[in-house]
Amino acid sequence: MSHPKKPQPVLYFLAVMEREKDFFEGIKDYFTSSLGMVVIKSHTFDFSTFTSYYEQEMGKPLWKTFYFFEHLKEPDFLVELKHECYSLERKYTDSEGKRRINLDPGYLNLAKVVLATFKDYAHRIYLGSSVFAEVTLIYREGSYQDLPWTYPDYKEPLHKAYFNKARAYYKERLSKLDTYVDR
Repeated sequence: MSHPKKPQPVLYFLAVMEREKDFFEGIKDYFTSSLGMVVIKSHTFDFSTFTSYYEQEMGKPLWKTFYFFEHLKEPDFLVELKHECYSLERKYTDSEGKRRINLDPGYLNLAKVVLATFKDYAHRIYLGSSVFAEVTLIYREGSYQDLPWTYPDYKEPLHKAYFNKARAYYKERLSKLDTYVDR
């Protein structure tokens, strides 16, 4: 029989999509008090090559970067972080009320990459406070693997390499849990 227990803390990241390259660099310090410093940053890529979904609202081209943060936190912090991201997106709209930045929070652990969203779908689980979560990559055979609903940019081998690097960082941090845990 299983018994309730506290889950291991997880490593948080933000998938940042922006109209103006490096816009997030000017506001990323907002997250350092809760998530710590950025420890891994992916290359910035043209997200417009993957989808036109955001084009009407945000324009084109759109630049995307993955930022992984140092602090390990409880998985349920994802709900609060999603709302913080939403507030910042609304704060930094343009004069027409259109977003200049899209902040998608998620976390990883040794087994999976989880994303937060306000949109429900068959493969998403409701967490509370209007937030749903989906497992978008699973770790198997030495790397993160796609699922049928994995977004195209998360399927890219180069992007998975960043998640694998972040997983290695996370694994190292877990090995030191006895002496240091961020809450």
